Amino acid sequence: MTALTDANREVLKKISTATLTTVLYKRGLKNTFIQGIYRINPDAPAMVGEAYTLRYIPAREDIDSLDGYEDWEHPQRKAVEEVPEGHVLVMDSRKDTRAASAGDILITRLMMRGAAGVVTDGGFRDSPDIAKMPFAAFHARPSAPTGPIHHHAADINLPIGCGDVAVYPGDICVGDGEGVVVIPANIANDVAEEAAEQTLYENFVQEKVSQGSRIFGIYPSTEESRAEFAIWRKTHPL
Repeated sequence: MTALTDANREVLKKISTATLTTVLYKRGLKNTFIQGIYRINPDAPAMVGEAYTLRYIPAREDIDSLDGYEDWEHPQRKAVEEVPEGHVLVMDSRKDTRAASAGDILITRLMMRGAAGVVTDGGFRDSPDIAKMPFAAFHARPSAPTGPIHHHAADINLPIGCGDVAVYPGDICVGDGEGVVVIPANIANDVAEEAAEQTLYENFVQEKVSQGSRIFGIYPSTEESRAEFAIWRKTHPL
């Protein structure tokens, strides 16, 4: 499997999740956008990174307590300390927002270790403080209760479901102001390159429409519009 190139990693930071879902749909992939989550800090940078996964199952009272965090092998704590630089910690919280998937201390640690972002289909606690961080953090809604009330951290870096999307370790997660899209790792470079071309063409169309052009004849493209675009793109980089 070819790793995502540095050049395409930078390209994906400029591509919207909307465009990426369209490119993936063209390839037959319909369920790639994690449902029901948003970026806590609207001013956080675009997120691009390989998935490193954490799975929660429902808590059980005879097992889950705050004492569990003293164990250095606790999957949540271990995941935070093992996520490789440039990766995204993606949590399967079963879309259960009754207790927190993590809080500001763990997310600060992820940021300081160089992670690209953090995603849960549950909720984070300390969200007002997370909202001030220059770090991409996505959740469904704030959740103040401590995690072990409803979550048991079961395992790390195995395939999970997050917001009804399958996430495999190493998949490329791209996040922006609309949410997070998951790109299978084996096609990420091709998707990035195709999405860059589509973005440029849509920028061209947006400019034309803003100047009063109608959609017919340019969106979708025609032979004539593609010829005009080829001239336009010479002076309009991504």
